[in-house]
Amino acid sequence: MRVQDGRAVASGGAGHSTGGSGLTRRLLIDGRLVEAERTFDTLNPATGEVLGQAPDATVADAEAAVAAARRAFDTTGWAADAKERARCLDQLHQALLDHKEELRELTIAEVGATRMLTHANQLEEPIKLVPYYAGLAREHPLTEELGEIEIRGQRHRRWVEKEAAGVVAAILPYNYPNQLALAKLAPALAAGCTIVLKGAPETPLTTLALGELIASHTDIPPGVVNVLTSSGVEVGEALTTHPDVDLVTFTGSTATGRRIMAAASGTVKRVFLELGGKSAMIVLDDADFGLSSMFAAFMICSHAGQGCALTSRLLVPREHHDTIVEQVAAALAGVTYGDPSDPKTYMGPLISERQREKVHGMVERAVAAGATLVTGGERVDPGFFYAPTLLSGVDPDSEIAQEEVFGPVLAVIPHDGDDDAVRIANNSIFGLSGAVHSADTDRAVAVARRIRSGTFSINGGNYFSADAPFGGYKQSGIGREMGVAGLEEFQERKTFGAVVS
Repeated sequence: MRVQDGRAVASGGAGHSTGGSGLTRRLLIDGRLVEAERTFDTLNPATGEVLGQAPDATVADAEAAVAAARRAFDTTGWAADAKERARCLDQLHQALLDHKEELRELTIAEVGATRMLTHANQLEEPIKLVPYYAGLAREHPLTEELGEIEIRGQRHRRWVEKEAAGVVAAILPYNYPNQLALAKLAPALAAGCTIVLKGAPETPLTTLALGELIASHTDIPPGVVNVLTSSGVEVGEALTTHPDVDLVTFTGSTATGRRIMAAASGTVKRVFLELGGKSAMIVLDDADFGLSSMFAAFMICSHAGQGCALTSRLLVPREHHDTIVEQVAAALAGVTYGDPSDPKTYMGPLISERQREKVHGMVERAVAAGATLVTGGERVDPGFFYAPTLLSGVDPDSEIAQEEVFGPVLAVIPHDGDDDAVRIANNSIFGLSGAVHSADTDRAVAVARRIRSGTFSINGGNYFSADAPFGGYKQSGIGREMGVAGLEEFQERKTFGAVVS
């Protein structure tokens, strides 16, 4: 594939052209790249124009993919051959490196990710997950000795073996499709699972490109990886209820996560969920307010606020509320937004007009509820852009402080000291991430330890990397992605006892 004149088109073996309408791709089912009976449009969110067509999989396609994954798990040596799994992951890594620039242009065009972000968590950092898990496939111990016990004069050896969990259904959101696909795919393959990967309807081509690279450039056996896209919910529902699926991993909204848990309960599937967030950045009274304001402003504008772990609540000392609001507003004024392909652009568009309307509606309701609109609150055309938005004097119990916005909207909430800040930060059904700024590191760490969240940044510290577990408390999810913990999500444990004398 290549991108030409802002429009993705096909070249070589990575896709095929459909003429003037842009790029179309194929499903990967049982080792074959197959056409769907129908297609649906995917848009360039920076322009609102049609970028290409994606195959609209049916429930029958989902059933065929699950059947292929079941056969590959039950009747081949994939789950037992760690050396082969590592070799195939090495091939995938090389394919991603070889096609990185093509994937970059597609990610910019379809996801609306800025070129800047593709050099980080939108593409290049996710690629690093593959060799990391190839290494774990080779080196991570699969056996744990529990020692011997004696029973009535006999010695009994006891040990635990880790085995692949089975067939995985992995359902992706639109915001970071490369990161989330590889954070599920790489550890699942390293563990010996087979997988059906379903891309988001807003960013199907990016996920399908991964499937085509697997089919064309790796020796991953037929059925081990299957990649689907669809415009509706029926395929996802079929995957979460299918009796031959052993584990469902989903990243997306908490509301959808609840439905998946309920659907999976009929067959008592394991569920691994990375859900919503409403993370708080706490500014203590001894912090560098200018630095904290800059962090808060640029964090909420990263990928136009479309990140579940972004700190969308800014908790500031009440006596310094107005000063910090002024500094955040000045920092937001320096955020460049527009064409995501321009290397100088910091913030790109929202993914769709529907999402933009949702964000704007929440801002309007926040103002009606008493918050002050300091800056932003405007749609920007063409495309689906929304101006960086700052709301001050926000009630911590209001909708804008409690619900995930998924847009570049920062809510400033005053606090009355460390205890009050902790109380407000924990006043949420979510517990994904958070941050704290203080001149006293020990004080900051003490506050961080009191927050009920799965990840935390202290004075701008970065925790995100291939070897660092990521996930949430409370209704932000179940389980952890990345790190050794991410591998173990796709493993079962079998305990043995054997008489040795």
